[in-house]
Parts: sequence; structure tokens; C-alpha cells
Amino acid sequence: MGLDADVRTIILGFLSALVVLAVVFWLVGIDAIVAALSTSNPVIFLGVLVSGAVWIVAWGLALWTVVNVLNGPMSAVRAILLYSAAIFANNITPFGQAGGEPFSALLISRTTKTEYETGLAAIASVDTLNFVPSIGLGLFAVGYFLTTATVGGRLEVAIIAVGVLAVAVPVAGFLLWQNRETVKSWIVNALTPTARLVARVLPRVEPPEREGVIRRIDSFFGSIERVASSRWSLARALGFSALGWVALSTSLWFALFSLGHAVPFPVVLLVIPLGSVASITPLPGGLGGVEAVLVGLLVPVTSIDPATAGAAVVLHRLGTYWLPTALGGGVTAVIANRT
Repeated sequence: MGLDADVRTIILGFLSALVVLAVVFWLVGIDAIVAALSTSNPVIFLGVLVSGAVWIVAWGLALWTVVNVLNGPMSAVRAILLYSAAIFANNITPFGQAGGEPFSALLISRTTKTEYETGLAAIASVDTLNFVPSIGLGLFAVGYFLTTATVGGRLEVAIIAVGVLAVAVPVAGFLLWQNRETVKSWIVNALTPTARLVARVLPRVEPPEREGVIRRIDSFFGSIERVASSRWSLARALGFSALGWVALSTSLWFALFSLGHAVPFPVVLLVIPLGSVASITPLPGGLGGVEAVLVGLLVPVTSIDPATAGAAVVLHRLGTYWLPTALGGGVTAVIANRT
């Protein structure tokens, strides 16, 4: 019954996302987008696919670095495959990484034969680390626009949004970490009654004791602390994360270039991190929301027409959403059958 509910939630999420996509493309003009897509250079489009592959490998290597800190030696290839499965989980569940993390943690814990909390700490660490380079690259792009372009309208909103994220995310992270004992208490107080309620509803599920919940939360935070204390591994993971962001941005750049528009690279460095924020919407992988934000930013930032922007986003998302989701789904099925 629980599985049926999950399937219904995923189907409903995709139907909602397709409605949002249809509205976005209808506003832009579906015929105009199709006409723009027909002008795409297939050779240059290969750059979109290669960039998408580099992104998966880079963030898979970030996961490899973190898992090796928490669980000892693990092959880079296995970590990359695990991260492709995590992408699949993120792309079929609402709220992006937040929705996919529990399932990704389960796959990691089963594959590495560790506690669930360790797997959750690994994927949560990678997702958290990924915010840092995106802000840095966004600030670099902001500096470019402030010195080379006239700021106004939606471009001004985008620059303000990057500035807010650059301040809010580090401050929030610092405050939460400094007060992690209080945060632990909040989580325990929230999870214990919730878990007991779930145990009453689901058969053969034992209601957890408060001490057991505390132990698991301590294990999770302990794993996070181990990652944070390994400075060399932290720096290496951040480097792989930054490479992944550059690859994602390069994918959009190639998508635009294949349509005949070679935009300055800082343009995509600004647009991609802001577009990724839309992945936290209650849509699978931000599907529909990400497309709307990317098109809404590309038009004022690049001065290209909406149809071309829409076509570029379609090509970019083909290489960074649809194909990785299909690949990750296959990897997930193999992992599930072997564990």
C-alpha cells in the first residue's frame, strides 16, 4: 500500500510538471520553439551531452571523496554509478535533492554495507557542499555584469538573488552548525512522535524508543563532523563540485551555441545556479519550474528571443535531466536487484 502511494505521488508529480511545462511553452510559443530546435547544429549539440556526462562524473567523484572519508576505500566508478542513481531519485521526487536524499541514502547504505545514517550523511554532505561553488561562480558572473552591462529589470533581480544567496546560505549554515546540539534536540523531538505514529499505522514496524532515535541522530551528525574535519577531502570534494557546476553551465552554453548564439560564459554561470533553485519546488526534479526560470532569465540577460531561449533550455534539459534520469533509473534497478 505504501509503495502504491509512492507510485501515485510520482505519477501525480510528473503530470503536474507536464502541465507547468505545457503552460511555459505555450506562453513562449510551441511552434516557434520547434522551429528554433530545427536549426540546432547536431555536432555542436554533442557538447551538451558530453557536458552532462562530465557533470555526473564530477559530482560522482565528490560523493566518492565523501564516502571514502566515512566508509573507507570505494571505487570511483561505483561512486559515479551511485550518484547517477541519486540523480534519478532527485528527478522523480518532489523538492529535488530534499525529496530524493532518503532514497539515495538507502542505496548508498546498502551498497557500502553501512548504517542508513552514514549513507544519509554522505549524500547530504555532497548536496550541501554543492551550494558553495554555485554561489562563488554566481558572484563571479555578477562581477562581470556589473562591469560590462547595464543593470536593470530582471537582470537586477537576478543579481540581487545571487547576493542574497551568497549571504543567507553561509550565515544559515554557520548558525545551524554552531547550534547543532539544539538542532539535534529539535530533530529528536520531531522525529520520535512521528516515527511512533508511522509504526502504529504500518504493520510489522516496531515503534522506536527515544534513545534509539538519539543514537541515530548522533550517528548522522558524527558522520557530518568527520567530513567537515577532513580538510583535504573537503577541498577536493569542493573542487569536483565546482567542476560539475562549470559542466552544467557549459551544457547550456553549447545548447545556445548549437542554435547560433555564442553568449559570454558568465551569462550561463549566472543563470544555471539560479535555475537550480527552482528544483526545490514540489515538482519532480523541479521539472517545469527550472525551465520557466531559465527561459525567464535567458531572455533579458542575452537579449535573444523567447523561442530560442526555450529551445536552448529544451536541449540543455535533455542532456542534464531526461538522459541522466533514464541512465540513473537503469543503475537503480541494477543496484536494487543486487542488494
